[in-house]
Amino acid sequence: MIEVEDVSKHFGDFKALDRVSLRVNQGKLVALLGPSGSGKTTLLRILAGLEQPDAGRIKLGGIDATGLGTRDRRVGFVFQHYALFRHMSVAENVAFGLKVRKGADRPSKAVIAERVHTLLNLVQLEGLAGRYPSQLSGGQRQRVALARALAVEPRLLLLDEPFGALDAQVRKDLRRWLRNLHDEMGLTGVFVTHDQEEALEVADEVVVMNKGRIEQIGTPAEIYDSPATPFVYRFLGNVNAVPCSVTGGAAQVGGLHIGGGAVDGGGTAFVRPHDVEILELSPDLPQATIRQVIVLGPVVRVEVVLPDGTVLDSEVTREHKDKLKLRRGLEVSIFLRKARVFVGG
Repeated sequence: MIEVEDVSKHFGDFKALDRVSLRVNQGKLVALLGPSGSGKTTLLRILAGLEQPDAGRIKLGGIDATGLGTRDRRVGFVFQHYALFRHMSVAENVAFGLKVRKGADRPSKAVIAERVHTLLNLVQLEGLAGRYPSQLSGGQRQRVALARALAVEPRLLLLDEPFGALDAQVRKDLRRWLRNLHDEMGLTGVFVTHDQEEALEVADEVVVMNKGRIEQIGTPAEIYDSPATPFVYRFLGNVNAVPCSVTGGAAQVGGLHIGGGAVDGGGTAFVRPHDVEILELSPDLPQATIRQVIVLGPVVRVEVVLPDGTVLDSEVTREHKDKLKLRRGLEVSIFLRKARVFVGG
């Protein structure tokens, strides 16, 4: 188990982390998700021992590791840009962490060779041991970097934007591969990403960060379906964020009931596009006019305008579009399946 207790970090006047606390359970893969400057990479580097916190503690397996160096923490670190040794072969890169061990901690040549062979099979590079990094694709180099991190048998695997430098299809393939590898090996891992889809697809748990603080921790489903703050709503996935006024616990936008608020006042209502349902015009439901219909593969994005001028995005299937003959200028009714109101947000 990894425990982060009230960790703070400053760089000059910039507050990178502000009393951050976090627990990563054994065998879990956790994503640190947030925009640039949110503190996620600083937190990862503190976990690795590459940075020291100004305040707070890091505990690994119940032991205070705050003052320990990277090697003593037994962590494996995978950088975004691989950081492979260009003058070493694939096998030599993977073996590096074992060869530099001192005295009795250093395995024999035979043990190192067997470990390298096993890892290259694991990362599906068994035939490329003698090649050099310049002879590999980006995806292959990233797998070499991962094998090198695994060679030292880390109790914690840390990855900093591991697929950020790769093209979209390779990134997607490696995400699935990493998830399968994690399940197979039972690793405890933490990875940094600003890619929402990556976090939701790969992680067991997502930690959303903003301005050096944690906004929300939860499973991918919890984070997406039940955002705790306006920031999480805006950052994670497409959302309609419309000003509203809450009176008597009910929020209204252009005559449309759009959820409730615990207290009265001005605020913001959030509703995902797939929760904006478009129906045939009915006198019993709020009216809207279609402003735009955009086909995006199997999904159709429809912009609708309420009578007061408020614009909402809706996502429907192509079948639904064809059934209702949705087109620009068509009068329709809408229904909101799910909405959340933050007064003052």
